[in-house]
Amino acid sequence: MSDWLTAVKWNEQGLVPAIAQDYNSGRILMVAWMNHDALQETADSGRAVYFSRSRQRLWRKGEESGNYQVVHELRLDCDADVIQLQVEQRGGIACHTGRESCFYRVFKDGDWQTVEPILKDPAEIYGG
Repeated sequence: MSDWLTAVKWNEQGLVPAIAQDYNSGRILMVAWMNHDALQETADSGRAVYFSRSRQRLWRKGEESGNYQVVHELRLDCDADVIQLQVEQRGGIACHTGRESCFYRVFKDGDWQTVEPILKDPAEIYGG
């Protein structure tokens, strides 16, 4: 394993949380997980690759939807246990719900309220 990968503090499952942030606006788009292979491929390819815990395999963002992420910068936090990706979200949709960001709900009046529109029906994105 490369020296830069050994600097990362991986959890017991060999994963680290990864925050994707829009390179231009600074908006948080999503949070996912990376393993060694995902982080290495992301660095090598310049495109975001995550580890899908539900599928137990690498997930190349946009492989099904076409909404991929071009990585402008990778950062490691002070505790070395979180990766931040500065990305350009191609296609304008980061969330599987068809929204720009996965953070589309706001806590207000004692409940979570949806405050952002669906930009594209997920059935159109993923078939269904």
